[in-house]
Amino acid sequence: MRGRALKISAPRRLVGDLMRFSIGIPRVTVQRQMNLGSLLRARAAQPERPSWTVLFLKGYGLLSQETPELRRAYVKFPRPHFYEYPLSVASVAHEREHEGERVVLLGTIKGPERRSIPDLQAMIGAARSRPVLEIKEFRRALKFARLPGPVRWLLMWLGLNIARQRGRHFGTFQFSVYSGLGAESFNPLTPLTTLLNYGPIDDDGKVDVRIIYDHRVMDGANVARALVRFEEIMNGEIAMEVNGLGLAGAVPEAVRTAG
Repeated sequence: MRGRALKISAPRRLVGDLMRFSIGIPRVTVQRQMNLGSLLRARAAQPERPSWTVLFLKGYGLLSQETPELRRAYVKFPRPHFYEYPLSVASVAHEREHEGERVVLLGTIKGPERRSIPDLQAMIGAARSRPVLEIKEFRRALKFARLPGPVRWLLMWLGLNIARQRGRHFGTFQFSVYSGLGAESFNPLTPLTTLLNYGPIDDDGKVDVRIIYDHRVMDGANVARALVRFEEIMNGEIAMEVNGLGLAGAVPEAVRTAG
């Protein structure tokens, strides 16, 4: 049979480049089944429910604040060493449509642990709804993807191995999920130290949460303990903040009624 040759689009070249630098990393997965019932009930009580993406991002940011290993990276320039960032930077995968193709583009959020849930919701919403070329990070990435391969690979190597540039352009951890489509990925690749993902959340709040980590930077027991603490954060600090969203929304109404 005779088929047809298809040009590799700029977004697909970006994915290929990321895989090029991800495939050699000694990566291991640790998974924990969590019960997020407390957070599930807090979220269900809100008239405008924050997305699970936002809740997991804020929770993982708080976890990274307590767990320095999650903010560390193995870099090779000018010599192999670890670098610890003062705060986390989330690299979030967004599926968008661009030039008639469904593509995945990465956007970063600096210090998700320092941002409120409504602020994070607004940032995620903008990345998923504004025109692709109006978003600076997306526009820059697509421009980068049009460079010749050897130039892209050199710049990406430098960006991943010069510590300050790595955090700025790539982040400290990646977040990628398909649970909204009823599916989950077991072994996703990333050039970053950790990747957070989770499966579908059932009606009781049970969910499989996994951290895929660079074994050069940390060990599995540390990640297992971090997942235990992560569940506590999600049902504790995050659930409390979600409950507070309803109280914050009720204050203006109470003031108007009193007046």
